[in-house]
Amino acid sequence: MHEHENNRSTVAWVIGASSGIGQATAVRLAADGHIVAVSGRREEQLAETLRLIEEAGGKGLAVPVDVTDEGFVNAAHAKIEQSLGQVTVLVCSAGTNVVQRWWSDLEAGDFARVVDTNLNAVTRCVLKVLPGMRAQDKGQIIVVSSWAGWRYMSVAGAAYGASKTALGVLVESLNDQQGRYGIRATHLVPAEVRTPIFLTRPAPPSEEELARMLAPEQVADTVSYLTGLPDDVCVNELVISSTNNRIYRQNSAYTGEPDTSGVTQ
Repeated sequence: MHEHENNRSTVAWVIGASSGIGQATAVRLAADGHIVAVSGRREEQLAETLRLIEEAGGKGLAVPVDVTDEGFVNAAHAKIEQSLGQVTVLVCSAGTNVVQRWWSDLEAGDFARVVDTNLNAVTRCVLKVLPGMRAQDKGQIIVVSSWAGWRYMSVAGAAYGASKTALGVLVESLNDQQGRYGIRATHLVPAEVRTPIFLTRPAPPSEEELARMLAPEQVADTVSYLTGLPDDVCVNELVISSTNNRIYRQNSAYTGEPDTSGVTQ
């Protein structure tokens, strides 16, 4: 258990904070003592995130942003700096996919839109916070990727898989070039998480299948753990899944069930 005393009053900027992993992360970091700037495109949902932060006893600032627009990102970052100060922790959790994701019906515009949200937007946000982090000799960047960015995952499709896979290299380049300035980055790789993105799947999972997935709050707990580590510790990559991992079950050659014959009732 980390008390996060070393992080009190630091500024965290959470991208994709209007729902899912981003929202849960923003609330958790605020409860840990960070002042949290929450960004996303949907203002009503950001207001709800801010309400949850305040309900948890934390402090936050809603800064709407379209991360696919560099002007929006620049303006959002400027507002955060003016209102809260330099960003010490950046969490990039925005992500999207499309229903028509197979090569037989994939459109170039859809591919470009997914890559722009999942990959290019991370670059835009990172470029804004790096100068301030270097000036402080301290900073942490957590990029929420996907199992599809760690292992090939057919159901994710070409655009999502390619964009998320690239994030691993992006994070490694940050640790290579910025670690000497006290900046650490983590490629956070969750398996399936109960989030709205599953609605874009050609065949959405059932309620029973959703119940076996990670909850957004469990990923937020992992982000909290990472931010609670000493500044001189970098977790380069972290993979997290539910114990009953549906991805393994769907692709496993093993057909057995747990042997309970020796278990005393």
